[in-house]
Order: sequence, then C-alpha cells, then structure tokens
Amino acid sequence: MNLINTARLRIRPYEKEEFVSIHRILSDPVTMHFWPLPFTEEQTSGWIRRSLDSYAAWGFGRAVIELKETGEVIGDGGLMKAELDGTTENDLGYIIYSPYWHQGYGYEAAQAILDYGFVHLGLHRICANMPIDHHASRRVAEKLGMTLEKEYINRRNRNLRTYLFAKETAARA
Repeated sequence: MNLINTARLRIRPYEKEEFVSIHRILSDPVTMHFWPLPFTEEQTSGWIRRSLDSYAAWGFGRAVIELKETGEVIGDGGLMKAELDGTTENDLGYIIYSPYWHQGYGYEAAQAILDYGFVHLGLHRICANMPIDHHASRRVAEKLGMTLEKEYINRRNRNLRTYLFAKETAARA
C-alpha cells in the first residue's frame, strides 16, 4: 500500500527487508554530509526500527522515497516526533541520495509529506531543522512556506548552529 504518490515519486512505509536499499543511502558520506557521520549498519537497522515503531505509536514515521517509474529507492523522508531544542515537535525530514540532488526530488517529497501531515493526519504544526549552512534544505523549507523561528545549538548534531523552521495550520487543537 502506498502512503503518498507525487508526479514522480512514491513515498511508502518501510518494510523490514528494506535494509540494503536504504543503507546504501544512509552510509554514503556525500549524502550524509550534514549528519554527524554516515550510518553504520547498526544505525541503519535502528533507523528502520524506529520508523516502524513510530508508525505503531503515532500513525506516521519516516518512509522510503522511490522513483515511480523504476521503483528505485532514492531516499528517505517523513514525519517523526522529535525533540528539537527542548520541545517535542512533528519533525519533517528527508534524505535524498546524492546522485539525485538538484532535480527537485527533495522539495517534491517534502511538499507531499507536509500536505499529508496537515490534511490526512490532522497535525497543526510541523517543523523542519537543518544546520545553518545547509542552504538547499533551507531553500526547501522556505519554498514550503515554513517560517524561520529560531537558531539553536543542536547538541544531537555536533553542537552545530541549526535553524528551526515551522508551519502551522490556521486552526489549533
């Protein structure tokens, strides 16, 4: 069952046997440049497990991003409950495999995930965070209509200065 379809992408929940295709991406040093380090096999297994657990607990989590035309896995994206500068937020994130950068896949996936969160999940606030020098992710957040709320020191990512962007629906629960 597909979670989200866009013009070029299918964004679907992880399956337990997803390891090889996603580890290729999460262990790539270029793709993971803005993360503390590329993932080890153990970290990739934990990433998938946390996503599956998040689906069970919250009804959403990170998911596989694949090309509709070929079925090739080109990334990971979704929503997770995450602690961002001391507050639990609905965190929008995505990782696109570096050979697929600069083709609009990050924005396409992020827009679809953001819409899904507001429309289908009924969330009222969604955030995104990125190191301040991750200009491509900042441009995606701005293009999504997210507002820069603050800059903070991200203790979970090498104490890097990090931007927190957010978007809220008009109605609050």
